[in-house]
Amino acid sequence: MEAEESSHTYDNCARAATIPSEMNWKVAGPLAIAFVFLAFGTVNVFLAFDRDSHSVSDTVRPFIITMAPVWIVAIAAARILLQGRRS
Repeated sequence: MEAEESSHTYDNCARAATIPSEMNWKVAGPLAIAFVFLAFGTVNVFLAFDRDSHSVSDTVRPFIITMAPVWIVAIAAARILLQGRRS
């Protein structure tokens, strides 16, 4: 009969899922600045839609239609840039 300590020695050897070590940190700083500008632009777009609207649906619907694709593309691009090259 095998001792309990040695029976689990190789069960948990795999590295836990964390931030990848090959992340390109030189891109992370400028990318964070870009997202700050994107958030600032998002607020300004909302204010532009809200300026002439008469109801909530006049503001929210066009805002979501306009900004959702922008954020989707920005997040997808950030993921690609942060992954770096894989061998």
